[in-house]
Amino acid sequence: MTQRPKKLLDRVRDAIRLKHYADSTEKTYVYRASRFVLYHIERPPLKMGEKAMASR
Repeated sequence: MTQRPKKLLDRVRDAIRLKHYADSTEKTYVYRASRFVLYHIERPPLKMGEKAMASR
C-alpha cells in the first residue's frame, strides 16, 4: 500500500516547525496559504503556467 502525499497545509506546517518558527507565525502562514488556495480554487497551481502564476 502506497502512502498518499501530504496535503499542502500539512507540508506548510512541517516546513515552519522544521525552522522552529513561533506558533503564531505558523498559524498566520497556514491561514494565508489557505486563503491563497481558496482564492485560486478554480485553477490549481500545478495546472497554471509560469506566466499565470506571475500575473496573479
